[in-house]
Amino acid sequence: MTALVRFALVGCGRIAQVAHLPAMEKAAGVQLVAVSDPSEDVAVAVARRYGVPSAYTDQARVFADPSVEAVLVAAPDRFHYSITAEALEAGKHVLVEKPMASTVPEAAALAELVEQTGLVLQVGAMKRHDQGVRYARRFVLERLGEARSFNAWYRIGDLRPGIEATLFPHVYADLTTRQAEATFKADRGRYLLATHGAHVFDTVRFLLGDVVGVVARHRQDGRDQLWQVLLTTAAGAVGTVSITADVPGVPTEGIEVFGSAGTVRVDTHFPFYRRASTVHAYADGETIVPDLTDGDAYKRQAEAFARTIRDGGQPVPDVQDGLQAVRLIDAVAAAVKTGDEVNL
Repeated sequence: MTALVRFALVGCGRIAQVAHLPAMEKAAGVQLVAVSDPSEDVAVAVARRYGVPSAYTDQARVFADPSVEAVLVAAPDRFHYSITAEALEAGKHVLVEKPMASTVPEAAALAELVEQTGLVLQVGAMKRHDQGVRYARRFVLERLGEARSFNAWYRIGDLRPGIEATLFPHVYADLTTRQAEATFKADRGRYLLATHGAHVFDTVRFLLGDVVGVVARHRQDGRDQLWQVLLTTAAGAVGTVSITADVPGVPTEGIEVFGSAGTVRVDTHFPFYRRASTVHAYADGETIVPDLTDGDAYKRQAEAFARTIRDGGQPVPDVQDGLQAVRLIDAVAAAVKTGDEVNL
């Protein structure tokens, strides 16, 4: 029997409690042995809920713990680089939430560190492990023919808070920390572009390869934010990406790809419904709608990370994918600012 990969969780905030911890409790091949959070109350409460033996407030103690093989970094975005670098330097494998870093130089530095250490770094763009997205990738490679155009969208509707209140478990929180975090999200435009763009840009690259050209426009109406982006891939496909926050309606996400021999559409459900994406794939005169039952992409990504550590191979997505996602976020921001096409 393959030994379990012994994990520590750094950052016990909302995404950790509603997504990662329930997923790791179910995931095969992993064992959570420690958690860390600046709030002792939160760290202790989370450890108690999930039966974790060690709860720390100092992440340095996590990295010094010889029982810890791998670290899941679920702290706020601005800490991703520093925590990940510290973990790698301490000899720990890392699964880091997206975006991997806040800037291109930080992301590039992590790529160099992975090269130096030989450790596994996987980025938490968990939709690469969604069964529907993976089905679509195979279809693009095997039956779509030449990819010519695409449309992708990521919309945060104003009904999302009510949906979350229904689906989420009770979240332990430190009020002082929560108020402090709100001040770091004051640049709402940059925050939304980075945290949501990291998902949709990674999905585009997963299905269609590298992007070489970016044209973008941005509109803001109060709290509402909209980016309309035109992308050109290295293979010559041209498509649009729409990122919209706080608009009326339900959250929705997906991508449609048109090729010389077929078409595939992926509708990705709100992740906490724990449903695999719905796929409609057309080729050779027939439409295929596969039945996909494993809908917990967070669990699937943890299992994939553990397999890579034990069996070898390339993590999905890897550090280079994380770097390219940050480059695309920066390219969109630059294209909005200048009004010109940005070439990558």
